[in-house]
Amino acid sequence: MVHPHTVGESNPHLVECLRAIAIGFDEDPSLVEILARMRSAFDAQAETAAVRAARLMGTLYTELETAGVDEDAATLLLTRLLFLLFADDTGMWKSKPDLFKNYLVQHTTPGSLHTDLTGLFDVLDTADKDRRLAADSPYAVFRYVNGGLFDGTLPLPVLPPQFRAALLEACEFDWGTISPAVFGSMFQTVKDKESRRTGGEHYTTEQNILKTIGPLFLDELNDRLDAAWDDKAQLTRLHNDLGRLRILDPACGCGNFLIVAYKEMRSLELRLLTRRRDLDQMSGVRTGKVDRSQMTLDVTQHVKVTLDHFFGVEIDEWPARIAGTAMLLVDHLANQAMEEEFGTSPDRLPIKIAAGIHRRNALRIDWATVLPPSDDVIVVGNPPFVGRKYRTPAQAADMKLVWGKAYNVNLDFVTSWYAKALQYFGHHRGRWAFVSTNSISQGEPVPSLWKPILDAGWRCRFAHRSFKWTTEAKDGAAVHVSIVGFDRGRTTPRPMLWTYPDGPGGPGTLTEARTINPYLVDGPVVMVTKPGRPLNPQMPVAGLGSMPNDGGALLVSPAQYTQVAADPVAAKYLRPIVGADELLYGKKRWCLWLVDLDPADLRRSPVLQDRIERCRTTRLDSRNPDTVAMAEQPHLFWHIAQPETNYLCIPSTVSESRRYFTPAYFDSHVISSNLNYVASDPDGFAFGVLSSSMFMTWMQTVGGRLESRLRFSRSFTYDAFPLPHVSVENRSAVVAAARLVVDARARFEGQSLAQLYSTAMPAELLRAHEAVDQAVDAVFLPSGSFASEEDRALALFKSYAALTARR
Repeated sequence: MVHPHTVGESNPHLVECLRAIAIGFDEDPSLVEILARMRSAFDAQAETAAVRAARLMGTLYTELETAGVDEDAATLLLTRLLFLLFADDTGMWKSKPDLFKNYLVQHTTPGSLHTDLTGLFDVLDTADKDRRLAADSPYAVFRYVNGGLFDGTLPLPVLPPQFRAALLEACEFDWGTISPAVFGSMFQTVKDKESRRTGGEHYTTEQNILKTIGPLFLDELNDRLDAAWDDKAQLTRLHNDLGRLRILDPACGCGNFLIVAYKEMRSLELRLLTRRRDLDQMSGVRTGKVDRSQMTLDVTQHVKVTLDHFFGVEIDEWPARIAGTAMLLVDHLANQAMEEEFGTSPDRLPIKIAAGIHRRNALRIDWATVLPPSDDVIVVGNPPFVGRKYRTPAQAADMKLVWGKAYNVNLDFVTSWYAKALQYFGHHRGRWAFVSTNSISQGEPVPSLWKPILDAGWRCRFAHRSFKWTTEAKDGAAVHVSIVGFDRGRTTPRPMLWTYPDGPGGPGTLTEARTINPYLVDGPVVMVTKPGRPLNPQMPVAGLGSMPNDGGALLVSPAQYTQVAADPVAAKYLRPIVGADELLYGKKRWCLWLVDLDPADLRRSPVLQDRIERCRTTRLDSRNPDTVAMAEQPHLFWHIAQPETNYLCIPSTVSESRRYFTPAYFDSHVISSNLNYVASDPDGFAFGVLSSSMFMTWMQTVGGRLESRLRFSRSFTYDAFPLPHVSVENRSAVVAAARLVVDARARFEGQSLAQLYSTAMPAELLRAHEAVDQAVDAVFLPSGSFASEEDRALALFKSYAALTARR
């Protein structure tokens, strides 16, 4: 991006940015470090401009909506206008600036704007040799654009005067200050939040895109440039390799990944060409009569990173149009930067080469028809995030087509792109990476996804464990994602793993890994499956609590309690019930527990009669045959699993911010709902194990998540917990430490588990858990202690591998 400054004028913002990138005399930063400083200093300016640009586009769309212009026509019109606004502010016309603005001011009126614009569009789509314009035509100054952007008639109704006023206001804004990568977020005003959820679209910040393309290929290219800085032959080899690369985004949306990848690769190529010129200048190399140190006459012939090396597939028309347009504009910016350095650059008008953006369903086509696979292809992108709950029938059909017999209903929609990538590359090497929901490394779907990847010889080249995904879209969905990249047949570089020890919203910590396994941990490659029963038979069997499935008829809220308790017959059957909120937050709720209902009591209680009849009606109205069958026993919970003795109540979810898991003991008189799990634990051994850091690490590593919250699973986090055989001595130590936790909780009567296990745990409770950790750690590591969570995870996977090998 060019940042102009007029000598003698005040420019405090530029001064501030320059101060941020100042280099001390004693510093020796790498080129990458300098670029990182520049990005940090100047990106804030671009982000601020993007907010205003989005507001201007939103106003224009609102006026089009008022005029009755449909969504497709409105987005096509705004895409064309965006191109013209951008061309005005970035010197694209080559003749004089503000051609479009001047045309609007001098040759349009509020009443004729709709026909004035369509007339201009027709001229922009007509080659010079085919134009029939008078010498004084206001259209004569505009160059032929080509490239399909202005192809086809766009019928427009009479536009409101406010639209022209808003368009003129947009002309006053400097569109050259924003990155084309944010165009998608500007056009997000066209679609509502529900359609975003249905389509699974998430518009991406450049920072997050760099988290993907950086470790996949860009960092390596920058490192090679640094290493080749003084070596002409190595620079030439790198340049040739740049020219061979092809980038495919098979879920490109508005083209953010392609835009940023192209911008970064052109920037790298420009640095390479500049360095090669400087080396030639220092050595005095001349080619014929042309001094290669200048390279002003033939620099355009040296550009090897071109738009036609970039390909995208997008199912919807308007994002595909935006992607194609944005790629043209980012190419123009790259050419401007080249012209600043060399005094000349490729002239892209009329457009002769463009990115290959295909409007098709990426899951229904052979990607090879878009771009033939090769070792030089890089597949990258941010496919739709659509969980099982929100999947449309069409999306489910696409998944079944892609996965075939390997289809697993619990796989996220995004995994279909993984399966297609495997099919696409075949025996080729290449590289690929996708931004995905963190479910790809959690719970039951892991073996279904990862086994075919590993069996095909791919290795995890890099990964970002779960972190909070930020988008530039207004009201963008809050999601927690992982980024995973793959290559094949390589041992270098070492796999790079980013973890987020301060939580999904915190900064990432980078480590070099030996092997990144399917759970995005540096450890043995294992895939956890359902063992059926606890891997360690010393752990009790756990199961879901009792499920009412009653439409609320058998449950009694605090507001209803007085009425139900006033009925002396119904009051006999009132029992406390513990769900998720009652367990964690200490809330109160009751139920009618009627397993021993006396028929005579039913006849004497209007409350029981009313509630049982409501339960019967609810069940009869169900589409589930099992629920309908239970209408014959409407006084009973649909599923009963209440222990007859005191029991351990296990929450089904826990906040990722809690240091320890929060099970609790209850008397058999207290009913546990199906929102919790229950287990018999007479001596407190299971309570101790579940209250340990080892179990919390296991949940964080292999368990599923509800958004970012950790989800307890009987199969994957409980039964599969790889607890080695526990000696009598070690068991006694765990039980004794568990009693300390129970006693410490009791000293804070009146405080809920949520309060006790907030970020600031009471010191006494924290010491009790540390005693539990010491006792449970000793089972895994008889001597010494774990230095980090990564060490715990490694020990757990080694134990799992050992336990399952013996089964």
